[in-house]
Amino acid sequence: MERAVEAVYSQEIINRFLKVYHLEPTYKVLGDFENYVYEVMKEGKPYILRITHSSHRNENEIVGEIEWMNYLYNHGANVSVVFPSNDNNLVEKQVASDQSIFFGSLFSKVKGRPIRANDKEFHAKLFESWGKETGKLHRLTKNYLPEKVTRKNWYEDDLFEIEKYVPEEIMVIERTKEVIQVLKELPQEDFGLIHNDIHNKNFFYDGIEIHIFDFDDACYFWNVSDIAIPLYYSCYSLFSDKTRIEEKRNFAKHFLTAFMKGYTEEKEPPKDWEKLLTLFLEVRDITLYAALNKKIPPKDRNEDLLKSMQQIKERIERKEAIVSIT
Repeated sequence: MERAVEAVYSQEIINRFLKVYHLEPTYKVLGDFENYVYEVMKEGKPYILRITHSSHRNENEIVGEIEWMNYLYNHGANVSVVFPSNDNNLVEKQVASDQSIFFGSLFSKVKGRPIRANDKEFHAKLFESWGKETGKLHRLTKNYLPEKVTRKNWYEDDLFEIEKYVPEEIMVIERTKEVIQVLKELPQEDFGLIHNDIHNKNFFYDGIEIHIFDFDDACYFWNVSDIAIPLYYSCYSLFSDKTRIEEKRNFAKHFLTAFMKGYTEEKEPPKDWEKLLTLFLEVRDITLYAALNKKIPPKDRNEDLLKSMQQIKERIERKEAIVSIT
């Protein structure tokens, strides 16, 4: 979390949201990268409380996310659902000391358990379920008509303004501009509201199906991004050594075969998805690199993170994806 946000966040703000959602006073911290996320209890049952600062998302964006999630849930998708507060609000607000705003929302805790890339379940059966649920989200969203557009288009994401976070890295900035231009020239086929972050830390697995949460990055983008991102983070987690090129390529083929088998059970794959996959793997390098530079000050970066960031930087400069699928 940025220092400016941490400076105005307080226990008083947490307590306010615990009270308005009628939650028990004890909680467990789950994350604080882009949002403050807690596991909380209500009448002996676990829920997820997310607290978002107005510098990250505005109220309309959060409402747009929540309404879409509840639509997906009500139409059979395996996603978390959002509950109203005591005052029947899906989003609650608390003004901070500097007059900025924190927004609180209460989500269900989904079924299953976390899956890591080195778990024994990280194999074709899981990948097929992963693809199937992704395809289901895309299929259901084709018929989704929000009352008004409250989620951003991809080009409105400040992570594409990478010069704000790495102003001295001229090659990275120029390469980002090139990628943005390519995206702007793509036909808007298989384009719409997508999750845009379905990696294995954003779902639980019950042994048969995955259950997706954390729709915070939802935006209007090409569906193929939701195929690229699962592959990207699987490779990111499994292959830290950039010399293991052939092993990584073989894994990618294995992963995509299973993932797309599940996807096509729900929906026809995006047009030209195989040709576009490399581009969207490069996009994720750019947005991840921007996010890491934005959120984590240099003095807080450990050796492993510095090594990873250097590898991402070099890929961007060389115009390479994290894995070659050809």
